[in-house]
Amino acid sequence: MDQDYQEFIINIKRKTGIDLSLYKETQMKRRLISLYEKKGYRSFGDFYSGIIRDRELMNEFLDRMTINVSEFFRNAKRWEVLENQILPGLLKQNRNLKIWSAACSTGEEPYTIAMILSRFMPLSQIKVSATDIDENALARARIGVYPERSLNEVPEPMKQKFFSREGSFYKISEDIKKAVLFKKQNLLADEFGGPYDLIVCRNVLIYFTEEAKGSIYHKFSSALKKDGIFFVGSTEQIFNPGRYHLESAETFFYRKF
Repeated sequence: MDQDYQEFIINIKRKTGIDLSLYKETQMKRRLISLYEKKGYRSFGDFYSGIIRDRELMNEFLDRMTINVSEFFRNAKRWEVLENQILPGLLKQNRNLKIWSAACSTGEEPYTIAMILSRFMPLSQIKVSATDIDENALARARIGVYPERSLNEVPEPMKQKFFSREGSFYKISEDIKKAVLFKKQNLLADEFGGPYDLIVCRNVLIYFTEEAKGSIYHKFSSALKKDGIFFVGSTEQIFNPGRYHLESAETFFYRKF
């Protein structure tokens, strides 16, 4: 690996927590060289100096190297169901909800949960645990800067309240950041902890085999409190929820019995 790129990797890790060596080198280098040439830089060293000076360039770099495509309030109608039908019931039983966003990618989902909860209580009282297996996605989540396209579904008042604009990017507010705790976790191998009032795991289990899925559903169910809710993605209906001590509460929401 050439020295110029090697030093760039070390500098970026120190600056952002993102480890570029975890990506396939040829693809990542090609992607980044095309960005820096477009911006008029000649080497990774020059490009890094530019990134340090220019927030917008840093944001473009972060966007270019991210493979995960996620967005806030993805499938907005489901989040309305969470807000209007699921959360009021949970909050009636317990004001200090224990919430987990599993396989949270670059943070849009747990930040969405925190924004919705802020309609029910002060942000200082909100704690959402968020986990993912990808260290780089978690580093991105902690930075909290997103391209405009990730905010397509965000209601305008929330956009005004919780985001500040940086060029063509948006940075999430420190108050929302403080409400979410990110850590690394492997759904297949690690303990789940709990018991949780609400577990959100959406658009992830489609990538697992049926056998792995079954084992993860059992683990999720065990990690829920009685009457706790499991919220899944819009392609992930559970066809035999009873096997996991779950019953349908609303479409794509399951209650533990």
